[in-house]
Amino acid sequence: MKIKRIVIFAGLIVLGIFYYFITPKCILYFTTGFYCPGCGSQRATHQLLNFNIFGVLQQNVLFLISLLILGYHITLKGINAFFKKNFYNYVYHPKTPLVILAVIVVFWILRNIPYYPFNLLAPN
Repeated sequence: MKIKRIVIFAGLIVLGIFYYFITPKCILYFTTGFYCPGCGSQRATHQLLNFNIFGVLQQNVLFLISLLILGYHITLKGINAFFKKNFYNYVYHPKTPLVILAVIVVFWILRNIPYYPFNLLAPN
C-alpha cells in the first residue's frame, strides 16, 4: 500500500513538471473547432503552476471553480476526520451531480458563442 502511494505521488510530481514546461493542445478543439468544457484546463494548470491566477481565469473559469470545490471537499473531510466531527459535505448531496452537469453544459454552450461577452469564456 505504501509503494502504491509513492508511485502515485511520484507520478503527480512528474506530471506537474511536464505541465510546468510543456503545454499540450486540446485534441477536441484541434479536430472540431469547438471548445469543450475542459478546453484550456491544461494551460490553466500551467498558469497555476506558475502562480498566475488571472491566467487561470483567462484559460478556464470552470477549472478554478472545480479546484475550489475540490478544496472544500478535501478540507471538510480532513476536519471531520481530524476533529471527529460530522459536518455535512454538500458534495454528497443527491442533487449535486445534476447541478454540476447543468453548469458544465451551460458553460460549454456559452463559451462557444463567438460574441461579446461570451467570447471571454473561450481560452486565450
